[in-house]
Amino acid sequence: MKNNIASNQSVSSTEKSSINNQKNKSRDLRGIMVRASSLALLFGAAYLVYVLQGDFNRYNLNGLDSTWELAFLAVTGSLLLFRAGFFFYNLYLYLRYKPINSVSNEELPTCTVIVPAYNEGKQVWATLKSLAKSDYPSHKIQLLAIDDGSKDDTWDWMLKAKKELGDQLSIYQQPENKGKRHALYRGFNLSTGEVLVTVDSDSEVTKDTLRNLVSPFVVNEKCGAVAGNIRVLNNEKKAMLPKMLDVSFVLSFEFIRSAESSLESVLCTPGALAAYRKKAVFGCLEEWINQTFMGKASDIGEDRAMTNMILKQGYHVLFQRNAFAYTNVPEKYTGLYKMFIRWGRSNVRENIAMAKYVFTDFRESSKAGSRLLFINQVLKLVMSYPTILMMLFFISMDPILFLSSTLFSILIWSSFPVLFYAKRYNLSESFWAYSYSILYTFGLFWITPYAIATASKRGWLTRG
Repeated sequence: MKNNIASNQSVSSTEKSSINNQKNKSRDLRGIMVRASSLALLFGAAYLVYVLQGDFNRYNLNGLDSTWELAFLAVTGSLLLFRAGFFFYNLYLYLRYKPINSVSNEELPTCTVIVPAYNEGKQVWATLKSLAKSDYPSHKIQLLAIDDGSKDDTWDWMLKAKKELGDQLSIYQQPENKGKRHALYRGFNLSTGEVLVTVDSDSEVTKDTLRNLVSPFVVNEKCGAVAGNIRVLNNEKKAMLPKMLDVSFVLSFEFIRSAESSLESVLCTPGALAAYRKKAVFGCLEEWINQTFMGKASDIGEDRAMTNMILKQGYHVLFQRNAFAYTNVPEKYTGLYKMFIRWGRSNVRENIAMAKYVFTDFRESSKAGSRLLFINQVLKLVMSYPTILMMLFFISMDPILFLSSTLFSILIWSSFPVLFYAKRYNLSESFWAYSYSILYTFGLFWITPYAIATASKRGWLTRG
């Protein structure tokens, strides 16, 4: 009888393994088909551009017969030259960048890690467990978790983490949901560490993340904040958006923030993983918690706002490529565009705030890099509406020509993130950059103009 039970369990285990393998193969096959289709579409567009050379000639310089058309060409050409020049400047800065190695245990400062959570469920338990496994000296770390009035079982999972971790963890519960900014504010005021680390409750860190993230504060006394390196946690599931976003995140953090770090002016320390000098935080804490935009309390963009206010105090803001956090991202289009709208609105608000100090004598060290980064950000916002108008104009004039030239441009510009990801991580996964660029160009182009028009609106959007 026992042998039969064992045999049945063995068969059951084998069947489960077979089903899982089939599911993985199905996901892999679908992913391969999507990437292959994206490449086929882009190369097909390149061939179409070649075939339609005669039609392109209608739009060359000889065909321009008005001052307005010449002015349009001059402005467009200047912007393209600026964008190309800025890309090569970023490439130069990236090549100069080097992450700071971890300092010794004796040199590491005391550190408070704050994890705000709202309706996170079991994931908050996994987040806290990953932090507890850090190789940071235990007597130098304070771990705080704050439930921001969750309506699900988040508090139960915090209690479970507390039971398992004991004195390593302190947990608190807000009487009502007041927003992430208020949960962090409570954590900041409860902190005892010289450095304050914020980690999102849907993120997990590696063993050496904290010590790598905090080390720049020891090496650079002017360092006020440090951004962590964010990768995607849920990119192993069947959804394709996380796979695309992982490639996008690698470019955004490991290339763009590396370049910004070379200028000591990283513009945003992400909520998923960031560290702040306590003195810098308390230098702007009341302004930050009471921040408003157009007369309304700010309930989004707390990470970008904190970064902005710390830069304004004259501190350096750096990026640590060797400090990883893996975070969950939206798996459906609805969640993705809502996340981007929130980020877009924050970007508009903080660029307005940055304009008030970036051309002043806000710090002793070089300010040119910060100003150039600001100008680049503003140009992206300013050109969003003209870009859409141009797109609509060319679609009405010649849709085939517009579609083929746009896809050909994607093939050219997206090849860099493909090569970058392939060199850093994986060749086959790098081709998701093409798929993501197609999605963004045709499915998310409206985000920035909409975010500008609705910048004063409140709401997290992606939290129930």
